[in-house]
Amino acid sequence: MDLRLGGRRALVTGASSGLGAEIARVLAAEGASVVVHGRDEARTEAVAGSIRDSGGDATTAIGDLATDAGADAVRAAVAGSGAPVDILVNNAGTYDVTVGWDTAPPEAWAEVYNVNVISAVRMIRRFVPGMRERGWGRVIQISSVVGELPAADYPHYAATNAARNNLTRSLARELRHSGVTSNAVAAGGFITPPVENMLLDAGRRYGWGDTLEEIEPKAVAAFGSNDVGRLGRPRECADLVAFLASPHAAYLTGAVLPLDGGA
Repeated sequence: MDLRLGGRRALVTGASSGLGAEIARVLAAEGASVVVHGRDEARTEAVAGSIRDSGGDATTAIGDLATDAGADAVRAAVAGSGAPVDILVNNAGTYDVTVGWDTAPPEAWAEVYNVNVISAVRMIRRFVPGMRERGWGRVIQISSVVGELPAADYPHYAATNAARNNLTRSLARELRHSGVTSNAVAAGGFITPPVENMLLDAGRRYGWGDTLEEIEPKAVAAFGSNDVGRLGRPRECADLVAFLASPHAAYLTGAVLPLDGGA
């Protein structure tokens, strides 16, 4: 399917690694001009360079979105390097699965809320007004399934994802009749390099095997079973984001789409 993204410009936050990097690569492969955002200049430029090496169009924007100054730096970088942003993918976020109700003080809740929710609001406030003026745009939040299905562990992270889902729906109402849509992808477990390392460590610890192929189904059954029986691959998330960014998804707004293998 031709996603008709040629001539569109996309900003993907938190794109120096993991899901964000794959989303940036797929959007570029579909013809969009991509702004790769990150905080680490070398890692961010490496992703943008890999896109250019593959024939795509990519620039970078460096800034800490947890601050107004960092968000302003990203806006300035985007303005100085090309056309306005048509597609905003708010992927940047943080999580710490080692903390719980007894070990996460209020300050930790405030910090993760700032990074996972307010940072997205900063980007929305800076880029969505232009989309509305031009009569076309896509805003896509990368959320998590724990926003709808929280566990007792890492409650502050789950709460921020519930907020991401809520702001997605509220923004859709705000943007009604504007030509700009607002949707979210509620991701389940995906095999990124840190997750792969975690699985290999768990495999050795529990005697599940030495390879990812051996360990993955056992880990999914033990830690969070789903109907597919495996974890997702970053390309699967990126392909869904690319569809949501395309004209083919013009009738879809205010949706939080679970991408979790049926968890």
